[in-house]
Amino acid sequence: MSTSIFSVAVAHERDIVMARRRACQLARLLHFPERECTRVGTAVSEIARNAFSYGGGGTVEFSLEQGPHASLVIRVIDRGPGIGNVDEILSGQYKSRTGMGLGIIGARRLMDGFEMTSQRGSGTTVLLKKSLPKGACDIASKSLVNIADELAQKPYDLFDEVQQQNQELMHTLAELYQRQDELTRLNRELEDTNRGVVALYAELDERAENLRQADEVKSRFLSHLSHEFRTPLNGIIGLARLLLDGSARNNEEIKQIRYIQRSAEDLTELVDDLLDLAKAQAGKLIVHLSEFQVKNLFAALRGMFRALSTTESVNLVFEDPDSIPFLRTDESKVSQILRNFVSNALKFTEEGEVRVSAAYEAEPDRVIFYVNDTGIGIAPENRERIFEEFAQIENPIQRRVKGTGLGLPLCKRLAELLGGTITVTSHLGVGSTFAVSIPRQYSPDRPGVVPSRLASRPKLLVIDDEEISRYLLRQLLTGPFDVLEASGGEEGLREARKRNPDLIFLDLAMPDLNGLEVISRLKAEPATASIPIVIITAQTLEAEEERRLAQGTVAILSKKDLARASTLSVEFAPKIAVSARYVRNS
Repeated sequence: MSTSIFSVAVAHERDIVMARRRACQLARLLHFPERECTRVGTAVSEIARNAFSYGGGGTVEFSLEQGPHASLVIRVIDRGPGIGNVDEILSGQYKSRTGMGLGIIGARRLMDGFEMTSQRGSGTTVLLKKSLPKGACDIASKSLVNIADELAQKPYDLFDEVQQQNQELMHTLAELYQRQDELTRLNRELEDTNRGVVALYAELDERAENLRQADEVKSRFLSHLSHEFRTPLNGIIGLARLLLDGSARNNEEIKQIRYIQRSAEDLTELVDDLLDLAKAQAGKLIVHLSEFQVKNLFAALRGMFRALSTTESVNLVFEDPDSIPFLRTDESKVSQILRNFVSNALKFTEEGEVRVSAAYEAEPDRVIFYVNDTGIGIAPENRERIFEEFAQIENPIQRRVKGTGLGLPLCKRLAELLGGTITVTSHLGVGSTFAVSIPRQYSPDRPGVVPSRLASRPKLLVIDDEEISRYLLRQLLTGPFDVLEASGGEEGLREARKRNPDLIFLDLAMPDLNGLEVISRLKAEPATASIPIVIITAQTLEAEEERRLAQGTVAILSKKDLARASTLSVEFAPKIAVSARYVRNS
């Protein structure tokens, strides 16, 4: 229910001041805080001024809306020519030489509720609402008539009004000075923190470079050591074979020679694994492409393991692969992965079977190889650990069949090199299934391959037509990034196609091509569709606009917040680092 209190006619310029004064007085009688009284008076003054300037005068009506959401309601009505572009004004896009529109936007921000209706030739009505404070007295205990009487007892005086406005202005200036001092102190603290963060990043970069160099030295050392070991080991194996094939020896001598031969073969296997792993870590493994069929691969593996099988309690089964087309990839590396899977399955299966099979998925054009066993199984907490270098799982069988702990880590790297992945499913006491999925046709520039630890620095592309905005964002990004820039939408698209950045910062309002069009074209091209996008905008977005943008982006940042946070690298840089490094591979 709404109850009218009084109204003020706006026929002369002094009536604007009168309307403001009455609004402030009424707000005080309704127990609004002094700051809110000033806001109400300022909003009424701005709208009344528009009614006088553009509508030739009007009326300001004050009323109370009672109920669960009690509010002070103010209507400013004029009978002027009306406004035809209300939506444009309220969106903040309209600019005039007289400043029309700025006062309306400001008044809307000062009030809790705002409505504006206007038609050409029919005048304009502006509705302003301010919710009553929680501590306000019950309206029923103090009649509206008494409120009106109290207002009537406060005569209008222009000098008093100017004095009141000066006092409000001085109070506001004092608050601004206090806030400025507080911001100055915070900025000094943030600058100190930022210097610490920059120093920390420099130290981290230095340590990362040291680790990279140490990794390279380790790879070279392993490669050199492996080559040096191979020659004497091959000599030991050859001499042992000659001794076994030579003149007759007693059983004890034969047993000793076979121990020597087996030890040398184990060391040779370890050296080969170390060499392959060093090559994989250094990115020096070469893919030798060939066309082959799965059935021929299985036939070779079957013959190999038939000669090595030493137990009759475990049955090794190779299923016939049906309807699997030719593969074009590195056959020796696929064979090496499967040999390791089968060897492990035979080692840790005391009875039952080890079954090798394959399946073809036409939609992603991939072939999946499975090695299933009925062995001891792997506990859930160890399924990731088995792919760590030199990892050994405690088990009675593990103590009997020693291994290097390098086979599965090497298999994982070989699978990634071919564009594939390895998965494991296992249950203790039941068995395990190792699966490797690889593309049927190898592609050196395939998407989705996990990058090595020595990948290059992340590239960030900033697309914005404002040079100052690009500079501020570049200063904010103090992490280990390569920051690229584009001064417009078209240039940004060219840079994205050419440089393939890890993350794009995109402005929405640009003269040649706006942000929405850039997003649409990026997502339409396979080469750029997966690049994560962060929106940076000075616009105030409606909920629907944010929802629509969120569908094609990973974050929306306000330029206003970025400008205030120009020294807040400690807050933003780690988040941006995570996005740039991992979002494309998550």
